[in-house]
Amino acid sequence: MTIYLVFVTKLRRARLKWQKNLMSRIKIAILLIMAGLITLFFSADLGKYLTLEALKENRQTFAYFYETHRVATVGIFMVAYIAQTALSLPGAAILSLAAGALFGAVMGTIYTNIAATIGATLAFLVTRYLFHDSIQNKFGSKLSRLNVELEKRGLSYLLFLRLVPVFPFFLINLAAGLTKLPLRTFFFGTMIGIIPGGFVYCNAGASLASITGMDDIASPRLLGSFALLGLFALMPVFYSKYKGHWT
Repeated sequence: MTIYLVFVTKLRRARLKWQKNLMSRIKIAILLIMAGLITLFFSADLGKYLTLEALKENRQTFAYFYETHRVATVGIFMVAYIAQTALSLPGAAILSLAAGALFGAVMGTIYTNIAATIGATLAFLVTRYLFHDSIQNKFGSKLSRLNVELEKRGLSYLLFLRLVPVFPFFLINLAAGLTKLPLRTFFFGTMIGIIPGGFVYCNAGASLASITGMDDIASPRLLGSFALLGLFALMPVFYSKYKGHWT
């Protein structure tokens, strides 16, 4: 019996060690693939195609391709948008304008919303898989209060961050993955929170010819409106804090 227990213990340790090594290899592989794709993007200078000038120059070509290959165009666009968001690459604003120019304001908003939400969720999941445990183990005591707050009121905070255009989209994806924000909260908070901004850019893309620069889209008044929407999203948090203070 003693020999059997020793054997089982050693077997479990060996299995745990094998699983740990396998997880490490998978993480390294994911990092290498992502690094390779990001390097390819910048080394091939693909960013030159994600400019307002390039979009205007190629709009007729894109429109013709869409007229003859509607499903393929939507599929290619969404894959490109998902990849751009998941890899935290530049070009989201131009892709949103392109969606509006090709698909119209409403359908463009729907397509960009779906693609951006999927891409952001992938970035969130990859960050959580690669770095969450190490960050929580190292700074868990310092992050405990933040984790509890996010588990309780994460949707309100995420909506605020998504609605107020001060916070970079990709940083929110990565930072959220390091916390204990629930995946469901992140997914639906992102999906809802990016609707206003997505519609603004897609609507602008529907009138692409009248746009001379990116400043024509995001006016100070519009940004102020988004900020107010963000503060409105925090109302449940303010109410909870206020109620807790007086009870």
